[in-house]
Amino acid sequence: MTAIALCDVGPRDGLQNERKALTPQTRADLCRRLADAGLKRIEAVSFVRDDRVPQMAGAEQVLGVLDGDAGDAAISALVLNPRGLDRALAAGIRTVHVAIMATEAFARANVNRSRDEAAEAAYELIARAVAEGATVAGTVSVAFGCPFEGAVDSGVVDDLLARMADAGAAELMLADTIGVAVPRQVRSAVKRAGAHGLPCGVHLHDTRNTAVANALAALDAGATLFESSVGGAGGCPFAPGATGNLATEDLAWVLEREGIETGVNVNAVVGTAHWLEEQLERTLPGALSRPGCSLMGV
Repeated sequence: MTAIALCDVGPRDGLQNERKALTPQTRADLCRRLADAGLKRIEAVSFVRDDRVPQMAGAEQVLGVLDGDAGDAAISALVLNPRGLDRALAAGIRTVHVAIMATEAFARANVNRSRDEAAEAAYELIARAVAEGATVAGTVSVAFGCPFEGAVDSGVVDDLLARMADAGAAELMLADTIGVAVPRQVRSAVKRAGAHGLPCGVHLHDTRNTAVANALAALDAGATLFESSVGGAGGCPFAPGATGNLATEDLAWVLEREGIETGVNVNAVVGTAHWLEEQLERTLPGALSRPGCSLMGV
């Protein structure tokens, strides 16, 4: 079987909507703990305006504190615009994530642009990042359902993926941003994404307790990339009640028992989830991090 890769997006996607903003030092510590737990990919920061997203303030500081202290983990960043890309490259980031919204309403809510305008800007951003020597993972957000428009046209999603591939993206990701997908949808979408000849994967939210089933469906359809978040931290600000991302420890636990090697120390990720709960002063939704959930003999 083709090797798979888990990317923990907790330091970025997991924290960006938290009521409590963690310091750059603490966020760097989170990245370091995840690397020590065996994660080979970590989305560490987002290069956005500090006043717009205070939870992501000080991206350069996070990377400065982390510099050389994440083992062999590949550190990536989300970029939204040319200024963000400039900052990422200047900070030494060589793997960037670029997202495109699949619906008009979600694009308007996120970037105050039409879907087509936002998509064209993203294609240009991808092409420029590649020209600058960066590797780009392109993601289609709300690929399975939108909190404003409901069902999403799979043809639109396929076109967005194709255009990102043409722009130079090296990897393609499908995001179930609000946790409405079911395995049948995921299996079909991943098979279509794989037709572009690039590594593809999924970013899953567990709002309706379907994320693990969806991950296994994606794996069955050929996905090799999985984005998850320590403790299940995260959520969508436009979907009230959304419980967060698929927990990294839950995904790794299931994959290992399915005979899929992840290289992740599940116990260490659970320990990091408990540490993160202390920093955030709240309970995270991941299943394995709950008191009394045994990791052994189950």
